[in-house]
Amino acid sequence: MEELDGEPAVTVIPGVNSKKNQMCFDWGPGEMLVCETSFSKKEKSEMVPSCPFIYIIRKDVDVYSQILRKLFNESHGIFLGLQRIDEELTGKSRKSQLVRVSKNYRSVIRACMEEMHQVAIAAKDPASGRQFSSQVSILSAMELIWNLCEILFIEVAPAGHLLLHLLDWVRLHVCEVDSLSADVLGSENPSNHDSFWNLPGNTQTLTELELKWQHWHEECERYLQDSTFATNPHLESLLKIMLGDEAALLEQKELLSNWYHFLVTRLLYSNPTVKPIDLHYYAQSSLDLFLGGESSPEPLDNILLAAFEFDIHQVIKECSIALSNWWFVAHLTDLLDHCKLLQSHNLYFGSNMREFLLLEYASGLFAHPSLWQLGVDYFDYCPKLGRVSLELHIERIPLNTEQKALKVLRICEQRQMTEQVRSICKILAMKAVRNNRLGSALSWSIRAKDAAFATLVSDRFLRDYCERGCFSDLDLIDNLGPAMMLSDRLTFLGKYREFHHMYGEKRFADAASLLLSLMTSRIAPRSFWMTLLTDALPLLEQKQVIFSAEQTYELMQCLEDLTSRRPVRGESDIQQLQDEDIETTKVEMLRLALARNLARAIIREGSLEGS
Repeated sequence: MEELDGEPAVTVIPGVNSKKNQMCFDWGPGEMLVCETSFSKKEKSEMVPSCPFIYIIRKDVDVYSQILRKLFNESHGIFLGLQRIDEELTGKSRKSQLVRVSKNYRSVIRACMEEMHQVAIAAKDPASGRQFSSQVSILSAMELIWNLCEILFIEVAPAGHLLLHLLDWVRLHVCEVDSLSADVLGSENPSNHDSFWNLPGNTQTLTELELKWQHWHEECERYLQDSTFATNPHLESLLKIMLGDEAALLEQKELLSNWYHFLVTRLLYSNPTVKPIDLHYYAQSSLDLFLGGESSPEPLDNILLAAFEFDIHQVIKECSIALSNWWFVAHLTDLLDHCKLLQSHNLYFGSNMREFLLLEYASGLFAHPSLWQLGVDYFDYCPKLGRVSLELHIERIPLNTEQKALKVLRICEQRQMTEQVRSICKILAMKAVRNNRLGSALSWSIRAKDAAFATLVSDRFLRDYCERGCFSDLDLIDNLGPAMMLSDRLTFLGKYREFHHMYGEKRFADAASLLLSLMTSRIAPRSFWMTLLTDALPLLEQKQVIFSAEQTYELMQCLEDLTSRRPVRGESDIQQLQDEDIETTKVEMLRLALARNLARAIIREGSLEGS
């Protein structure tokens, strides 16, 4: 699968003239942006207005189909069930389980095909009707190919039984046979029906015919040689058909809808016990005879021919080229891999064929706003490159809502994707800050273990406190616990809130010690020192001495450090002058309170020593 058989298909973008102007494009994980530039391909020509639109080109448009979404959702459950099949199962039990899985996949395809057919019939717009009919044809071809692969590769029908499976395969996919049988057998006298001689037969007569084929073959040869039915062209033609005469079969070509219908009919009457190894010869010759050189094989013909040749890799390759999405080849390859049929085929870039196709399919699912959740499980079952791919894709999921963000976060946490968890939490924290939801922002920054952002949010909390005089989101701050150790500023926020608790509970001595330690340890930001010193004022004015002389000296030192480093201002407006006056008044009040407290503390401590 490393080489291309031909040039890739050209995608025509309406309104864009790539021959006249240069193109500009940018690749994305699931789509590409294309636009026309102002630069002409001719060097000396002037810049001319270009196409004003930017086009989005998606590689997996099928994920946006409402009906095909059901195919993706239903098959996802089947895929997960297949991965859990016990590897220890062998022989018939394992084979029966794999066949059952294959039939489940086909039933999902058929259900979607029938629903799409009903939509195509009900479509009022002719263009939409044609589009839905085209999808019906594609789904029908997918089931046809899958059914054949099931017979040849999964069930591995032996000689004798093989033809019976192929007969059922043709009858299932050639609707005309069943409808014709119903018309003929439903008439009063079937033998006199206009279509009696055109009826290929049904399964019961074919099964009986297989058992007695040798005897009938000899009888037919004798009757033909004796010209027993020379007077009845219909009977003579029937004899030739029963002998497998190719010319006689081709005379009824209009009754055979396609070459593989001709193939199975030919095998029925010429070699009903055909061996699997001989199928490719009959398939190739039947295709050549049926087409007769009048037309070339279609992509579906090439796929079926490769299956009859038991060339699994060619089947997958042709399907990858012909089909419009990766669903079919990804699931079929995964199933065949579980049948131990692809073990020897590895790709040169380190991943086997199964994993490569699953990665491509999962990448397409991530382009959809809701189907990306299915893609996660497909990445999980790609042992080599699945985790790396999941990490790259999950970072690109737009986190439009918090509910979606929580889903993504849960997926990352379940898989220990630490970096992605941090990235998502940072994004959510930033959104919360922009919306002024500080509590949520702090919670996300703690969850991300981002010390820098936790510091930023803590500063916002402190700034709001200075402006409003109270804290928001008290429940969160009161229950920080060990999380407050994430950053110094967060530690300060938690401890400062603890100071308010102590003060409210009238534990003045503990509150004073904590307040002083916040300043002397330099854990409090310098911009907040004045607030802390102001908080100390009520404690300094208490009847009982709270701060000792030593503690009072430390407070006085903090006040002097703060005032001595106050920047020298130039010309100020009225508001700034008022603020400076207020600040000066606070400093004078603090100095007076500290001086009085120092005197009281010295007298108290001296009295205690004297006693």
